[in-house]
Amino acid sequence: MSLGGDDGYGGDYDGREAGPEGHLTRTRLPEGDGDPYGPARRPGRTGRPSRNLVTVVGVVVLLIAAIAFANRGGGKDNASGSTDTSGTNTESHPTAPTGRRPVEGKNTTTGIASGFAKSQQGAQSAAANYAVALGSADMFNRERRHRIVPQIFTSAAAGPLQTKLDKAYSAASLEKIGLDANGKAANGMTYVSRTAPLGTKIGKFAGTTATVEVWCTGVFGTAGEGSKNPVTNDWFTLTLKLRWVNNDWKAEGYSQKDGPAPVNSDRTASTADEIAKAVEQYGGFTYAR
Repeated sequence: MSLGGDDGYGGDYDGREAGPEGHLTRTRLPEGDGDPYGPARRPGRTGRPSRNLVTVVGVVVLLIAAIAFANRGGGKDNASGSTDTSGTNTESHPTAPTGRRPVEGKNTTTGIASGFAKSQQGAQSAAANYAVALGSADMFNRERRHRIVPQIFTSAAAGPLQTKLDKAYSAASLEKIGLDANGKAANGMTYVSRTAPLGTKIGKFAGTTATVEVWCTGVFGTAGEGSKNPVTNDWFTLTLKLRWVNNDWKAEGYSQKDGPAPVNSDRTASTADEIAKAVEQYGGFTYAR
């Protein structure tokens, strides 16, 4: 699903500015110890708890402590209590959440997060959430799109972009993908357009300006029996040029390129009904770097 570039969906920023390499967000699994395929331990003495039981209890206690720490929230970046505003701190426990609380507010009309921190981490969080909004099905409806764009873009960029997007999402263009002029699918059909960021990377950061790349996957198409535009997945990188305006990050332009994409698995595709129900029943997230 193209959001930018030469097809007329994107802004005038080509996203080719060079900068220091960043790091993609990732979750590390805790490393185990011991040989899982080794011989079983002998049971403990009668009347005393076994070592396995002691180990299990210890793991449970650690998990409870980790959950309590995570729910405590606050502005601490890691277990040591330091505060890293650059978003590059990697000294943390494998399963512990890191970084500042991503956002303090959310627009009640569009549901788009707002109030991001004036830091590299805040810029990356903003870019990730803006990527989700730009790749949503709401962009195919003119009224909802006209509420989304001013929430994401600077006032100088929003007007010209609205005009460009109105032309791109014309009735003729929507008809080609099975939607009416209001971006609605035919009766019995569900149009799916959902983006999920996998990671972010800072290209440039200069205090009040930032260039952020967001690596995304998503599902796009029309779910329903006899659909001529079935739901498929896509992989792409969205580049947003951000500026600090009125105590928040706003976009001045964006572009898109394909990939990086993994090898497709041989997993059996779900039915159109299953896809439609999943989109209706599973809500989205506020994303943070």
